[in-house]
Amino acid sequence: MRRYKRKTERGKVPLATMQQAADQVMRDNRKVRTVAKEYNICHVTLYRFVKKVKNKQPAVCGYIPNRQIFTADQERMIADYTINASAIYFGLSPQEVRKLAYECAQKFDIEVPESWKLNGKAGADWLSGFLKRNPDLSIRTPEATSLARATSFNQQNVSTFFDKLAEVMDRHHFEACDIWNFDETGVTTVQKPKKIVTAKGVKQVGAITSAERGELVTVALSVSADGKMIPPMFIFPRKVYKNHFINGAPVGSIGVANSSGWMTEGDFKTYMQHFVKHTRASVDRPVLLLLDNHCSHLSVDALNLAKENGVVMLSFPPHCSHRLQPLDRTVYGAFKKYVSAAQDGWMRSNPGKTMSIYDLPQIVATALPPAANAANICSGFKVAGIVPFNRHIFQDADFLPSSVTDRPDPQESQTMSVVSETPSVVAFETPATPGAVSNSSQPVLFSPEIVRPYPKAGPRKSKRNNKRKRCTAILTDTPVKNALEEEKRCKAKKVRSEAESSEQRKSKNKDVTSSEMRTKVDKKMCKKKEVTMTVKNGRHGKNGRSKATCRETTCKRPSSLPLRRGSSIRSLPSSSQSYCRSRRPLWLDKYNVGKSTFSKL
Repeated sequence: MRRYKRKTERGKVPLATMQQAADQVMRDNRKVRTVAKEYNICHVTLYRFVKKVKNKQPAVCGYIPNRQIFTADQERMIADYTINASAIYFGLSPQEVRKLAYECAQKFDIEVPESWKLNGKAGADWLSGFLKRNPDLSIRTPEATSLARATSFNQQNVSTFFDKLAEVMDRHHFEACDIWNFDETGVTTVQKPKKIVTAKGVKQVGAITSAERGELVTVALSVSADGKMIPPMFIFPRKVYKNHFINGAPVGSIGVANSSGWMTEGDFKTYMQHFVKHTRASVDRPVLLLLDNHCSHLSVDALNLAKENGVVMLSFPPHCSHRLQPLDRTVYGAFKKYVSAAQDGWMRSNPGKTMSIYDLPQIVATALPPAANAANICSGFKVAGIVPFNRHIFQDADFLPSSVTDRPDPQESQTMSVVSETPSVVAFETPATPGAVSNSSQPVLFSPEIVRPYPKAGPRKSKRNNKRKRCTAILTDTPVKNALEEEKRCKAKKVRSEAESSEQRKSKNKDVTSSEMRTKVDKKMCKKKEVTMTVKNGRHGKNGRSKATCRETTCKRPSSLPLRRGSSIRSLPSSSQSYCRSRRPLWLDKYNVGKSTFSKL
């Protein structure tokens, strides 16, 4: 029974209490009923317990779970397997857990109900009891994580980042007020509705949004480790920027515009000028700017501007900003919630009106101060291990998702892996429980990993593409900056060569097309037949004869065919009649042969 509730408290007496009561009965020769009444125990239960102790049988308390398929140790192994699978981002759904239980029972010859064999998985009652017997398990909705993020956040990349951070900290001795983090986020005109209170049992609950698909405005923000914030920059999806775009925005904000609404190299240079203005950075008083490896942040002009003004730029490892970037950790999540709440308020204040991108700066001005407060900002730098500096902020469990793609190095004899390749096993004898039966009397090794090993990526391919992979680096250092400049020059040269080759192909194709057209025209002209027809008519030419030209390319009529005035087309030879049935040539109109006469052919 899935929702059975016990009516009594029998079977819940602790084992220590039962042993004390049994000692008084056997050692002091007291009556069973008297001792049972003192300890508030059923006298029959105490009598059976004393009898088992006298016969040197294993004495247990409570009811034996005679319908339990697996032992407590075996279920603990299944629970640990599901927890480890979830830690590497390959968690099991309830249906997969039921299938795993059935596969383990089949593998280790454990007796199961017939319904398991019929459905190929454990029952829903077993899963419910399994979750109750293992309270550390629960059914959760996972957050979607890309493969790039899961594999890039590994111990090697994180250690390299903290080595670079320690290098610049030792070189310039930055204080908390000199360490800044820069990142962009998007704000759209369509908000995500919040939870509302409504009638119970309603299948569908709606909430008004501005549109089905809105427009996005990029907001660029920088915060410091001591809790300060620079006024943001707005990037609008427009060709030309107007000053009224940022009406109502936070004081000191700036705006730019481009066709996409995303950060570009030119816009990042504009923001760097804005950043230098508010931080008052100089060569004598440098500051540290932490940012990701987006291509727009690698502008050579922006790097030169930063180096001239004493801004040291350190990039995060690729696809690791969800763990290392303070703005992503504690600021932008709260900011999106406050933006959604402010947009709901705007929709209520302006019923029937559609929100535009020019209303977003005012909404950002309302949502940004409570989200980017000093406590949230400082907490973001702390949990990322930046301020205070802590390279061991992340434990081994945080790197478990990257262990799936850890490949062994052929040159190394020993490899390090977070997830152990050797499955942990539990030995159980037969029969451990009334429901667990084995064909052999010797201990059997039970492990879910034997049935379903953890996912593991295959060996690396020998061939690799020539695409350059980014890594954490001090972007304003001269070697790194020179390498970026060389990369930009090579890229520009490649683009120019591709454009020139494309133009050459187009011109070549154009010449080929022109020659083909001339050939086709010549062939068409050669196919035309000059047909001369004589007609007895004194008004046309000498001796009452005239010449006409037929423009049908498929005309195979004799070159000279006399046609009398007023005569019918039926008087033509059979070869000409068969031709005229297929198509009406131009010479019929010229010599007044009617359409009705042609249609009757």
